[in-house]
Amino acid sequence: MLPRFLARQTLCLLFLQQPLPAVGLLLVLTAPVAVAQQVGRVLVTGTLRNAAGQPLEQVSVGVEGQPGGTTTDDLGRFGLNVVRPLSGKSPVLVVRRLGYRTLRVPINLSEQRELSLTLTEETSALGNVTVRGRSDAGDTREQVSIIHLDPRAAKEIPSPFGDFNAILKTLPGVTSTNELTSTYSVRGGNYEENLVYVNGFEIYRPFLVTAAAQEGLSFINPDLVNQIEFSSGGWQPKYGDKLSSVLSIDYKQPTKFGASVSASLVGGSVHVEATSPNKRVSYLAGIRYKNATYVLRSLEQQRGGYNPTFYDGQSYIKAALGPKENPNKTLLGLLTTFGHNDFRFSPESGESTFSTDVNQYTRLTILYQGRERMQYDTYQGGLNLRHNFRDNLQMELLAGMLYSREFEYRDVEANYSLAEINTDPNSPDYKKKNFERSLATRFDHSRNNLTARIATLETRGTWTPGQANTVRWGLKAGRENIDDVLNEYSFADSAGFVPDARRTRLRSELNLISTRYQGYVQHTYVFDSLRTLTYGARVNYWTVNRQTTVSPRVQYSFISPRRPNVSWKAAAGVYVQPPFYRELRTQIGAPQDQVGYINPELRAQRSLHFIVGNEVRFKQWGRPFRFTGEAYYKYLTDVVPYDIDNVRLRYFAKNNARAYAAGIDSRVSGEFVKGVESWFSLGVLTTRENVAGDSISTYDNQGGLLAREPKGYIRRPSDQRVNLGIFFQDNLPTNPSVKGYVNLVFGTGLPFSPPGVPDLRGTSRLTRSYKRVDMGFSKVVALRTTAEPTSGKAINLESLWLSLEILNILGADNVAGYSYLQDLNGRTYAVPNFLSQRVVNLRAIVRF
Repeated sequence: MLPRFLARQTLCLLFLQQPLPAVGLLLVLTAPVAVAQQVGRVLVTGTLRNAAGQPLEQVSVGVEGQPGGTTTDDLGRFGLNVVRPLSGKSPVLVVRRLGYRTLRVPINLSEQRELSLTLTEETSALGNVTVRGRSDAGDTREQVSIIHLDPRAAKEIPSPFGDFNAILKTLPGVTSTNELTSTYSVRGGNYEENLVYVNGFEIYRPFLVTAAAQEGLSFINPDLVNQIEFSSGGWQPKYGDKLSSVLSIDYKQPTKFGASVSASLVGGSVHVEATSPNKRVSYLAGIRYKNATYVLRSLEQQRGGYNPTFYDGQSYIKAALGPKENPNKTLLGLLTTFGHNDFRFSPESGESTFSTDVNQYTRLTILYQGRERMQYDTYQGGLNLRHNFRDNLQMELLAGMLYSREFEYRDVEANYSLAEINTDPNSPDYKKKNFERSLATRFDHSRNNLTARIATLETRGTWTPGQANTVRWGLKAGRENIDDVLNEYSFADSAGFVPDARRTRLRSELNLISTRYQGYVQHTYVFDSLRTLTYGARVNYWTVNRQTTVSPRVQYSFISPRRPNVSWKAAAGVYVQPPFYRELRTQIGAPQDQVGYINPELRAQRSLHFIVGNEVRFKQWGRPFRFTGEAYYKYLTDVVPYDIDNVRLRYFAKNNARAYAAGIDSRVSGEFVKGVESWFSLGVLTTRENVAGDSISTYDNQGGLLAREPKGYIRRPSDQRVNLGIFFQDNLPTNPSVKGYVNLVFGTGLPFSPPGVPDLRGTSRLTRSYKRVDMGFSKVVALRTTAEPTSGKAINLESLWLSLEILNILGADNVAGYSYLQDLNGRTYAVPNFLSQRVVNLRAIVRF
């Protein structure tokens, strides 16, 4: 009984989440046409759903004894022309889908035209073989390192700004040690190694952001999200050329009117969605606003006038342009977005206490003059035309555009003083300054401007020649035009004058115009209901370095015939990352007078992925759970080394390193509390690099150089050994509308070293471990429909969601990075830059 029960549950879960390719499920009507005379055709429309009420797509629909047929769209709808027989008999509609019972419905053409049908699951056994449904987009059992997330959790998870990416930071293999940023690292990479797609369009982020406090929200608007797919490695060739991860988002396709309004102490959002009366056109739009002043005031060090504002708007319009009997044969989608991020800061004073030696604490006092202003304006759009030439052949044409204008203006002077702190608890001056001394004055000036224009044109195709085969391919060309003007200088004065060693200047006027060509082809072969193989390759060419790269990839999945709740997966492939503008830019010249330039010979970085893992579905306490575990190894060549300063990546602009990353990721998810999903994620990682020519010096007691030896493999800046993420939900048993949320992230320390000291790079000095717990409590109030007394129009208020959040409830002193100061004796102090303290936030969401 147990294997049969598990098989039945596995089949149910598979078919509730993902459809099979249409061509594998087409109804074959072999009976000859028995109608000799006809009196016209009648359009029959309807909707198909499963037992849970969810729409079913790619279900074959035909009429018994008549040729032709159709399939349902992603909303479960279909339209079919039915021949009216002279005999007067009612034709029989036949509905089939693998894993579901065949449905036969007599049609009364003179009365009923709109049908609402329900399919029930079925598992059939032939001998010793169990037939199970398969899926293409919604199940994780057939793809490596794929996680699907509930969009509602992304909206409700406690976080400082309600940012979508907060949910990604709880996943295995994903690390982030800064709650003020939307960036994240995956399996030893950096945030620029992550691909992000929305409705098939690649998304870009601002180029010049240097500190997390300057950032706005991530591109993804959680109000508009329908489906979330995240891959932490080993993804298929249909996705692009990066080294670490893929985040693919599909926005909603509304079927009726809906809207929401949300507000909190740091911002708010509005969204609306609707369809036209004939259901051919659907649209959704959203506007967000964020002001981080409330959170930034909790920072320990810098105090002053914060005025960071961010707002953006996004819309997606989809139109069905096909004929009346099949409107979804041709679909046109338009995605338009704009984002404005304006960060203004007038620092006044700051104070930080840190440890320099055991039982020795130092207090740094900073007095500021001047101000900073950073502004990033981004406009991005895309047009998608999709046409079904046949039931088994679909083609798409995508055109995308990006325009980004950014500038950084800075004139800030800072006066530093240090004081040792009395650590004797028996002293009357406990925790007070023993003596204070002036350390230095630093001045920073910037006038940086960057403008980026990127245009792309892409075609994609999907061909399903048989039930067991699916072929996908694509070609893409992109034109990039980047203008970058850098003009910045700084100096440090610690002895009444400014030596050349403490004065730097960077000047450049760079323009980069280039073209990229990309293409891919992949084939998915289904051996049977248990085994799937996907293989293919990508090709990339860039006109700047004139390099052609080829990256073959392969995936294999296997479901145990005796234990259908267990699946095994493996993947291997070459992943390349052709350089973008940031990797190319470097500086030459003396430290006091540097000139920026572009290295056009920089080659693409390469990473060879090996991944094995499994997925186990089981029931505990009568509720569904899922365990996923993976082991991975990545070997990287032609690596461009970099250092991390807050969220700024400082590349060496040379392919002079090799590296590797190895680790284990695991995740348990399920209904720990009935009706709500929670998960626990754990990642263990090590990543190291070997930089050519990198060495360490050995000195004698008098400071004389004895020898220089190669360093070998050292820790990379993203080498976070242990990462734990927890998202837990609970509710009151007697009142499920009252919920509690806990979002916990823990990560061990990262290596750091002062800039300009190569001997210390990658050494064992580590930042503090990152510990953060955000907690929230919410209440959902159901609202009834009320009427306006003047117009009589109905206002449909669906619900009111109220939340109280306590952010960083433990009050942990987490560190975003370090500022390095030097006194007259040449001693360097690493002064930590602390992140936000405990903050209380209120949020409300009204849904219509």
